Amino acid sequence: MDTIQMKAFGKVNLGLDVLRRREDGYHEVRMIMQTIQLFDRISIEKKPQEGIWLETNLPFLPVNENNIAYKAAWMLMEEFHISGGLHIKIEKHIPVAAGMAGGSTNGAAVLYGINRICGLGLTKHQLMERGVRLGADVPYCIMRGTVLSEGIGEILTPVAALPDCYILVAKPPVSVSTKHVYEHLRLDLIKRHPDIDGMVKALESGSLSGVASCMGNVLETVTIPEHPEIQQIKEIMISEGAINAMMSGSGPTVFGIFDDKAQGAKARDILRKGTLAKQVYLVKPFNIRSRR
Repeated sequence: MDTIQMKAFGKVNLGLDVLRRREDGYHEVRMIMQTIQLFDRISIEKKPQEGIWLETNLPFLPVNENNIAYKAAWMLMEEFHISGGLHIKIEKHIPVAAGMAGGSTNGAAVLYGINRICGLGLTKHQLMERGVRLGADVPYCIMRGTVLSEGIGEILTPVAALPDCYILVAKPPVSVSTKHVYEHLRLDLIKRHPDIDGMVKALESGSLSGVASCMGNVLETVTIPEHPEIQQIKEIMISEGAINAMMSGSGPTVFGIFDDKAQGAKARDILRKGTLAKQVYLVKPFNIRSRR
């Protein structure tokens, strides 16, 4: 095998709670992560010449060691002394800097793809061990599905799949720094935390409304005051039939859960016609743990 093509799926956080800031400066979290059927396309081709060639369809993205996909390739090539080179092509569809693990899922796909085409024989667990060196979300992007994430994001436990539904994703045209959000998070002022344990139970019972009622993201306390359009998007989704809507990760992407496709499509069209969001997609959850 000299080439491989893959889909690198994005994610949303159905619930995101921050428990405390640790002495090492990292934050301890409890999150429910959900893969969605919004994906980038990744292709990897082996080359006889030494080196890594990375290209994307977005001219503002780095194509060197500042790109996590490049770092993933370099890490495996160094560790396993892979001869020759690799040409990696990334066709981006997941919004960039959006709280959807777009970069992390590209890195995860590159680890997976190189493992396949170079016959490294690494297990999923071994890929995840290497992925955490690249970023906290990379191991999850290798695992995928509906997952409880704890610690600083490195402790992953699969939970029951999200019931069938439609997820409306909308990214406003602003950028948010995850570092900035966590640095300005005031845990002592947060009065309402998401019910992560309740969400796990709702998932086990297959209750979509139960999952929605437990949703919450404490990082909204930082991001929404700085970007009020996030709240406006949430309100539009809920007014158009979403059973709940929330910011994903540190933002600024908003997602709403719909049990009716027509209502989700109507909300999508309303947001696309407006000025609040430039990237709007209606997708479904990705729950099948299968090959890429």
